[in-house]
Amino acid sequence: MMNELTLIGIGTGNPDHLTFQGAQAIREADLILIPRKGSDKSDLADLRLTICDRVLGHQRPEIVEFDLPKRDADAAYLDGVDDWHDAIAVAWQTAVQTSLPEVKNVALLIWGDPSLYDSSLRIAARLNPLPKLTVIPGITSLQALTAAHAIPINEIGAPFLVTTGRQLRDNGWPQDVDTIAIMLDGSCAFTTLDPDKYHIWWGAYVAMPNQILVQGPLADVSDQIKQTRATARADHGWIMDIYILRKTK
Repeated sequence: MMNELTLIGIGTGNPDHLTFQGAQAIREADLILIPRKGSDKSDLADLRLTICDRVLGHQRPEIVEFDLPKRDADAAYLDGVDDWHDAIAVAWQTAVQTSLPEVKNVALLIWGDPSLYDSSLRIAARLNPLPKLTVIPGITSLQALTAAHAIPINEIGAPFLVTTGRQLRDNGWPQDVDTIAIMLDGSCAFTTLDPDKYHIWWGAYVAMPNQILVQGPLADVSDQIKQTRATARADHGWIMDIYILRKTK
């Protein structure tokens, strides 16, 4: 049983993104859970361990690594995600129960920020009994992307939309906005658009040492991004990327 669960946003791959508040929360935890997503993504877990090593002194909390369940890609999307979240909640509780006899404060280091296209809060709501929940905000991939390209996300007084590659691919360009940010795109959904109408700012492994950035008129850089993305995924075994699209005028 855990009395408190702390979700700590750690940014997008640069240990310097960790806030003082996040570092203090790591030091105050009784147990830190580190998810592993398979050997091809071991550097994601290693980064979390590096952050812990940086902020912890001699009084170290227990650190437990656990295997993250995989989503059933053959199931209907929402049903598959729902079952997957159930399985992750069980994995969290199992990791806690097999570690310390009594755990007051469990911490999870969340890639980016728990508020933006991350399901940790939804998974935490499935825990039984429900612990006290504390959230420490972190730098999002969207913030890291705009900083890397040195651009504002919005035009003066104008709205923008954050959405997914699936939504762009299935529903096309959303109404009433000229700028969108696309996350969770595994199939280069920007290729479904008229390339002559948009400008793109794309980034992979943003803020990490192997960061890759491409920007320009979509018609000029679409093929470059697709090839760069495929090569990077083959080289690293995984990829995290995000991009902004804006209608040209």
